[in-house]
Amino acid sequence: MEGQEEGAGRVLLQTSAWTPATRRPAVLLSWASSPRTMDNRTCGQEKPGSAQVLYTYTGALLVLGLLLNGWALWVLCHRLQRWTETRIYMANLAVADLCLLCALPFFLHSLKRKSPTDTLLCQLSQGVYLVNRYMSISLVMAIALDRYVAVRHPLRARALRSPRRAVAVCAALWALVVSSLVLRWFLGRQEGGFCFSNSSRQSSYTTIFSLLGFYLPLAVLVFCSLQVVAALAPKPAADTGQVESTQKAARMVWANLVVFVVCFLPFHVVLTVQVATGLHSCALHLALDVTSKLSNANCCLDAVCYYYMAKEFQEASALAVPPSAKAHKSQESLCVTLA
Repeated sequence: MEGQEEGAGRVLLQTSAWTPATRRPAVLLSWASSPRTMDNRTCGQEKPGSAQVLYTYTGALLVLGLLLNGWALWVLCHRLQRWTETRIYMANLAVADLCLLCALPFFLHSLKRKSPTDTLLCQLSQGVYLVNRYMSISLVMAIALDRYVAVRHPLRARALRSPRRAVAVCAALWALVVSSLVLRWFLGRQEGGFCFSNSSRQSSYTTIFSLLGFYLPLAVLVFCSLQVVAALAPKPAADTGQVESTQKAARMVWANLVVFVVCFLPFHVVLTVQVATGLHSCALHLALDVTSKLSNANCCLDAVCYYYMAKEFQEASALAVPPSAKAHKSQESLCVTLA
């Protein structure tokens, strides 16, 4: 028995010994190469070529997103004369998307290392990433609300909408998102981890913050979009030009909603399943990884949906206003100008 115990001890020491090539414990190398489930099982190795696909996808997002959002921000700040409500929201949205894109390479690098502790790079990159992801979601909600007020309540729009109010809303959203992330970081540190690379010991509080930061804006966006589409429905006596303009605007509203749902809903549905079931299986890890990468595409699609289709919405929203409202409001105050 003593010989067997000594032999087992030698085997255990050998498996945890420092390897000459890496100067890191072999056990840690195995942990870092793939995520672990809650019962400490290691998920399978990544498939050949998956890293190349990820780098290609991320590189394409970076190039396209930086070009689109950079150009949109330049136009918003230098080519337009007046700061309208939606122009303010759009400028903040472009800044949030640009910050997320700039943090993306460092965020992916921190995930790849999978350190058992929360490193400074991990916390900074993922903090910037999360702030701007949920700031982008919040700004999409704010744009939808602004559009809803302009189209459904044109007589009250002058009192409810102004550039100063838009600046105040953006400042409040930035403060809310940043403060919620600070609280999330504190709770995550208390319960085991803040970084996504340590998902096997993630705090349930940090996940709940993510879910609240998505489902509430989603409900507002769906309600406002349906209300605006109903207001833009063609009237029986409408002429051909009015019908065409309102149809274009309605399609743009639907496009905004579809892009938001396609980009963000899959990730948060998987996150909801994880919270509801308490599972941390390899399949859930893979689903979270894939859907999280999908959500990053929203940075490129924001500029397309909210900037390049603005003219059609501006023209059609004025046509959808009742004649009594037109007598009191100018086209500029009624329209949600996205340019």
